[in-house]
Amino acid sequence: MNIKSQIANLESYNPGKPIELIKKMHGLDRVVKLNANENPFGCSSKVFEALQTISEQFAIYPDGPGEALSQKVAEFLSVQPEQLLFGSGADEVIQMISRGLIESKHNIVQATPTFSQYEHHAIIEGAEVRNVPLLNGVHDLNEMLEQIDEQTKIVWICNPANPTGTYVNQAELENFLQSVPKSTYVVVDEAYVEYAIAEDFPNTISLLHQFDNVIILRTFSKVYGLASFRIGYGIGHPNLMAELNKVRLPYNTSLTAQIAAMAALEDQKFIKECVSKNSEGLQQYVDFCETYGISYFPSQTNFIYLEIENSKDIFEKLESKGFIIRHFPNAIRVTIGKQSDTEGLINCLKEFIVKKTSLNV
Repeated sequence: MNIKSQIANLESYNPGKPIELIKKMHGLDRVVKLNANENPFGCSSKVFEALQTISEQFAIYPDGPGEALSQKVAEFLSVQPEQLLFGSGADEVIQMISRGLIESKHNIVQATPTFSQYEHHAIIEGAEVRNVPLLNGVHDLNEMLEQIDEQTKIVWICNPANPTGTYVNQAELENFLQSVPKSTYVVVDEAYVEYAIAEDFPNTISLLHQFDNVIILRTFSKVYGLASFRIGYGIGHPNLMAELNKVRLPYNTSLTAQIAAMAALEDQKFIKECVSKNSEGLQQYVDFCETYGISYFPSQTNFIYLEIENSKDIFEKLESKGFIIRHFPNAIRVTIGKQSDTEGLINCLKEFIVKKTSLNV
């Protein structure tokens, strides 16, 4: 089979087992999905109202660049519409950035662990991937800077970080950007930015005026609760966005996604309520960890990363009880769910982890 040599050993993205399969495997009536950091409270009611108005347009191609949505988002963020590039989720924007900027002679610099799609698309383009381990769960910007050379095309910074939920603050990010060569692009992936409540969390929009080589990624899939609509966007210099627009597929975002995003953006009251409920749920996990001596990273997101031995075993046990989470080597990542689901999962963790620890003692 004649395919690109660099994708021969590349694995496709694995979102995990379907809920219905897990129900069948374990004889469950209900399964709680807490592995993809979706909003457990859904989306604004304004979305449902807006979608009722477009049924007669289903046979017509959508507005390719999303002009109306661009105007709406630009006004909300106080940027220019020309600074925006929309994709089928932030995933497609990552693909467009990689396809538009990276050649086989280049390298990218990223943290490890981090969101898999940065590396995935660099490999497809034949570029070298330089991984810098997280330092205490946080991007090690000093070491990342050391890895940059003349062939470094992109540095990826997931902020807040996935999977740890930690963050790089304003001063750290500004100092880093001051040192990065202008020929290297810094992509700051802010998929979880709406959940971040730290006072020194970066105002990256303001940095666009200082640094032409910065691209910001955002999405409607997380706090806005529109994951199934697949809509995200990049923010950057107008000239750069115009060039990247050349690799965008025609009609890459649907009419329904554009309408849903505009409606969701209007309901900031709903967003604030979701963030507040998320903070309460996050505190439940923090209290649990503090009480039972479980190591965790303070999170600025809608998930928490717990350092736990035998994480795969815990993952499988939780699945058997109807809770889907993500596992990593000696760690699990859990999406903050509704209060009852959080209590249920914590009770399982007490059974699987705390009881075991007590017996070992």
